[in-house]
Amino acid sequence: MKKNTVLWIVQGLLGVMFLLAGVPKLVMSAEQMAAPGPIQLPVAFIRFIGVCEILGAIGMILPGVTGIKPGLTPLGAAGLVIIMIGATVINIVDGPAPAAIITVVLGALSAFVVYGRWLRAAPPRTVAKT
Repeated sequence: MKKNTVLWIVQGLLGVMFLLAGVPKLVMSAEQMAAPGPIQLPVAFIRFIGVCEILGAIGMILPGVTGIKPGLTPLGAAGLVIIMIGATVINIVDGPAPAAIITVVLGALSAFVVYGRWLRAAPPRTVAKT
């Protein structure tokens, strides 16, 4: 299977996952988002994370499909890596710890997209003649 095909499959899966993760953070009430445990994140921050996840999901797909600013895809994926690092820390500290496995996998797949798309977006190197 070609590398570009694998990247598109991963991007599609991540787009769906982050869309499914971000939308509830925007539509749920504050009471529904209240979680037991020592870490209580402000509702505004959770909504901000939801917006970032939705924008990251859009950034995984839209630039490549439209051909407009495809260099935004690795930047959006890099932002999702940062979000997944934070989510992993929260899951380890506040539980459930096994959920950290999911966030690590999503972060690693996002990092794979960053790496793969950054290489494809970079102009080819040429050797200067002396």
